[in-house]
Amino acid sequence: MATFIRRIGMSYIFLTFFLSSGIGFFGRVASFGINYGQVANNLPQPEKVLELLSNFKIKKTRIYDTNPQILNAFANSNIEVIVTIENEILSQLNDPQQALQWVNDHIKPYIADTKITGIQVGNEIYTDGDTTLIQYLVPVAVNIHNALAQLAIGSNIEVSTPCSLSVLEQSYPPSAGSFKSDISGIMHQFLDFLSRTKAPFWINAYPYFAYKDDPNGISLDYVLFNPSEGMVDPNTKLHYDNMLYAQVDAVIFAIAKMGFNDIEVRVSETGWPSKGDSNEAGASLQNAATYNKNLLRRQVANEGTPLRPRMRLEAYLFALFNEDMKPGPTSERNYGLFEPDESMTYNVGLSAIATISISSTSISLTSSATNTKAAPMGYQSLFYWIFVYLLMTSTVCGSLRRIL
Repeated sequence: MATFIRRIGMSYIFLTFFLSSGIGFFGRVASFGINYGQVANNLPQPEKVLELLSNFKIKKTRIYDTNPQILNAFANSNIEVIVTIENEILSQLNDPQQALQWVNDHIKPYIADTKITGIQVGNEIYTDGDTTLIQYLVPVAVNIHNALAQLAIGSNIEVSTPCSLSVLEQSYPPSAGSFKSDISGIMHQFLDFLSRTKAPFWINAYPYFAYKDDPNGISLDYVLFNPSEGMVDPNTKLHYDNMLYAQVDAVIFAIAKMGFNDIEVRVSETGWPSKGDSNEAGASLQNAATYNKNLLRRQVANEGTPLRPRMRLEAYLFALFNEDMKPGPTSERNYGLFEPDESMTYNVGLSAIATISISSTSISLTSSATNTKAAPMGYQSLFYWIFVYLLMTSTVCGSLRRIL
């Protein structure tokens, strides 16, 4: 009993020392964002959502429109918001004057008080049912960028678009990554725009879909970030211990084959459903909790992919809430970390971080830094185990209470 108490005491002494030292772990925690979808009729008001995000120290979110209620509610907060131009209006914004008017109406009124950091031109345009939308991507992106500059409000707003992984012709092995030939011309123009404006390329990457389609051929541990044999790219000899990083590196290789090596790739959506239909292999509460908890651990460690190990991968989890009005299979309505009543669908460790405060040090899951380099590898390992410690604290304390 005395030994157990001494160990607990030493753990707290170590953590206190670490926080007071110059290493500054919590000042350098990786960026962790979350998608705030609204395809539901039972979600809490934006003011309550702001409170929820603040309580769990989440400072980055992405919405799928420019909902004025949300933008007003998030005013004067620390939440960074990426907004989206709906696919349905892209053709209108092909006109520069219409684009200017859109920015004047949907961005300018909020920019003084709300931290709008990005504008997404549509969502998964390439895979939208309207195959003509892809032609508007580059003109609209250019028009929106120019409108921001014309109105003198765009210095910190990145203009880009999220793509689904289906923009790739090949993704395995990662070094074979290449874009589909039918969009190569438009993709080159878009990448040139991103390179000139220093904006990131966003990808929606879901290892869950790969596993669902081939549960007998793909290792569940590999897609869940659990310890596994992984895979080695035969061309680069890089080892991948999870599928998400392999998918991201496939995109980086595809971009490089277009002649661009200076574009950062970020994950605009990734996640795992907690419930699914009988034919949706892997959709379960346990797998969802495992995937998202392991993803969060990687984010806390500021990890980069094998191809870019020194640049941490920024990822936005899908999604904040389960959304009861989304069409499609059961899984589509069950990606949320939270239920509409704000209770947790499952705990990925947010509560441990949100409730711990030592020496008045606020523990945050995010950093507003852009393109932050990953921490030295020695620190990354140390960060990982400190995060594990935080996740286990409540369990240890509960055990101590039972012993006493």
